[in-house]
Amino acid sequence: MLFVVVGLLATSGPLKIVDVQLHSHAIEATAELALAMVLFTDASRVSLRRLRSDAGIPLRLLGVGLPCAVVLGALAALVTFDGLDIWIALLLGVIVAPTDAALGAPVIDNPNVPQRIRRALNVESGLNDGLATPVFTIVLALAVSHGDGHGAGPVTEILAVVGAVGIGIAAGAVGGLLVRETERRGWSTRNMQPVTATALPLLTYGLALAWGANGFVAAFVAGISFGASWHPVDRDEFEDSVAMASEVGGLLSAAVWLMFGAMLVPALDHLDWRAVLFAVLALTVVRGLSVAVALIGAGFDPATVGFIAWFGPRGLASVVFALIAYDELSPADANFLLTAIVTVVLLSVVAHGVSAGPLAERFGRSHPEPDAGDGPHAPGSGPRSRRLLHGRG
Repeated sequence: MLFVVVGLLATSGPLKIVDVQLHSHAIEATAELALAMVLFTDASRVSLRRLRSDAGIPLRLLGVGLPCAVVLGALAALVTFDGLDIWIALLLGVIVAPTDAALGAPVIDNPNVPQRIRRALNVESGLNDGLATPVFTIVLALAVSHGDGHGAGPVTEILAVVGAVGIGIAAGAVGGLLVRETERRGWSTRNMQPVTATALPLLTYGLALAWGANGFVAAFVAGISFGASWHPVDRDEFEDSVAMASEVGGLLSAAVWLMFGAMLVPALDHLDWRAVLFAVLALTVVRGLSVAVALIGAGFDPATVGFIAWFGPRGLASVVFALIAYDELSPADANFLLTAIVTVVLLSVVAHGVSAGPLAERFGRSHPEPDAGDGPHAPGSGPRSRRLLHGRG
């Protein structure tokens, strides 16, 4: 919330010190690099072995909840906005579907919330933006081809996604192998691991773009491949190795939130009640129904389902997707979509930012578990929203 306010004040009103153009290549490049770094680090931190042993809820949320959110989001857009093109509606559904772990940190980091719930929310938010990326690129290409925008066609984008998967697997596997072997042979020290983990997503993203592939998908797959190919004895060693990449991604993300504040004035110039209604539906009905359908038969009480449903904040991925779409769609579609997405994210930043702490405490008291006393200062602790991905919470 603070970064958004600072971005708003610095680019508009009496305190304006910077003139920001949304079509700026610098803004788009910063946003894209931020998402690429976040996709890589979040994916690399997911322990596939640990996830297999407790994959029930995350797989439900990702395999069932995410597609439901896309479809229901598109339906909500069609109902809310009269005469909306179906591809623009589907594009809206894809953009507002991914959740953001950073905005839900007070929930994921709260040791009073049951560990299984925290892990599920963390894994979901860490992976759903990467899974939504190829869908977004293909739907955007379809929306552009049916409108007056400019960009690659759907077939080109599908091939770019396929190529990105191959690039990501190869880059991540080679990176993990080199880290493991150079350390074993004494050719490198542990101090160089953070540099390698920071350079790898940037290298993968750049190679993918140079070869006509999707850089986001490549960075996401490279993160999974890197984490799976390098198996340090001490998992804290891996966490330390990706900490620098995470900090770089966090710094770039902070810049994106400043730019989001700058986006408010031009985006909200076109604000009307329908955009507000769509935002409310996206954060409540769409998310709630998607989670409820995904968790059918999981054995949760209504309060737990509602808690998981509410904490699906929209953040970085939605902002970056909106900026990319804004640059490729026709002016009318671009302005409409930007207004809708900015309204959703702004409402999410405020609503989830204000409610996360109090609701997490309340839910933790009403749904205690034996590990509730495992605070953040336990041995081997790191940022809990990241440690949970490895099952060390």
